[in-house]
Amino acid sequence: MHLLFKRRQVKSIPLGEGWWGAGHKPLSEDEQIYPFEVQTSDEEIEDLHERIDRTRYTESLEDGCFHYGFNSTYLKKVVSYWRQKFDWKKQVAVLNKYPHFKTKIEGLDVHYVHVRPPRRDHQKVVPLMLVHGWPGSFYEFYKILPLLTENQGGLAFEVICPSIPGYGFSDAPRKQGFDSLAAARVFLTLMERLGFSQFYLQGGDWGSLITTNMSQMKPTCVKGLHLNMIQSKMGLSGMFSLVIGSYLPFLVGFSREDVRRLFPFFEKNVWSILRETGYFHIQATKPDTAGCGVNDSPVGLAAYILEKFSTWTDQSNRDLADGGLERKFSLDDVLTNVMIYWTTGSVVSSMRFYKENLKTNLNNRVDAKVGITVPTGLAAFPGELMHCPKSWAQHKYRNIYSYTFMPRGGHFAAFEEPQLLANDIVQFVKKVEKF
Repeated sequence: MHLLFKRRQVKSIPLGEGWWGAGHKPLSEDEQIYPFEVQTSDEEIEDLHERIDRTRYTESLEDGCFHYGFNSTYLKKVVSYWRQKFDWKKQVAVLNKYPHFKTKIEGLDVHYVHVRPPRRDHQKVVPLMLVHGWPGSFYEFYKILPLLTENQGGLAFEVICPSIPGYGFSDAPRKQGFDSLAAARVFLTLMERLGFSQFYLQGGDWGSLITTNMSQMKPTCVKGLHLNMIQSKMGLSGMFSLVIGSYLPFLVGFSREDVRRLFPFFEKNVWSILRETGYFHIQATKPDTAGCGVNDSPVGLAAYILEKFSTWTDQSNRDLADGGLERKFSLDDVLTNVMIYWTTGSVVSSMRFYKENLKTNLNNRVDAKVGITVPTGLAAFPGELMHCPKSWAQHKYRNIYSYTFMPRGGHFAAFEEPQLLANDIVQFVKKVEKF
């Protein structure tokens, strides 16, 4: 009987504790929530324009397209738009369309957007936190917010979109060690401070790991976890599935779509990843060195960030002279994201998040050894950097309510395909809520 009880207990990982502000931790901390407004000034815009005007470009290679990074011929067109037509004051007004707040947690001012749905009869409202990654921001969610807060057959969401500390308008940690576990704990404190005892989580990129950690720390508080970037250790069974999966997929739990996305494996999941992860090795080892340049040059920053919005949307965009950037995004939208990094000077602290998480082997961390038991919904977008079949995901996520092969879209799901992602979140939550 004792063994049966132990088996039924939900495993969790320790919350831990931290203090990330400057100096020593005070005896008490202000726990008030304060309204926040994004602001700008003529001086800020003039400084940007002066720096843009002094840019020294490198000539692009003939037919180089995006294979060497952001094509400088197209970069000049983007920068010309930025300098001549982009209206930062107008975009600041767009950012302030939704209510912003800040509150002090573990020595850091944590920024978040909080959007409540209109009051309606016969409507169930559930809280949902959306967490971004790199090189994104809370602004990625601006197109999905109105879709989630509208009535979806009796269901609507109250949405909280925080900025990871070190990103955008959240304070940067002043001490070493701020990793996804620390971010998870900070965001759990935020939800508690907002009065939510139970809630849903959604994430991609670093947001996927942070929300997964939140689900491991307080599984009784997390009603459901929805991810659009899925990572799980393969193990021996995974290695075996790679050997025979393309020939006998049904024996290893692969669907035809899994086979199409996974194979040839080395081309799609090894060589392709090597081509796209140079930034990863830099940021996981010496982020401050490269960060010094992109924090000082707005054009360098734009090239560094926008290259990811090109290739991570669709890797075939490398073959295009303009990187296909404007196929999915407007220049106003992607430059607004760049401006969030530029005006806050947060690119270096955002890059450090890689270093903090990869100082040690992720597979040896406590969170790698504890499965996720909360109801989980997985949205597999075809343009994501790596595909994770459901049969692999089940090793880590033990309670999968839905696994959806999304018809289109890549790494920045909420930014690229807000309607598709919103639909999948809604169907998942309705399953959990038994609508």
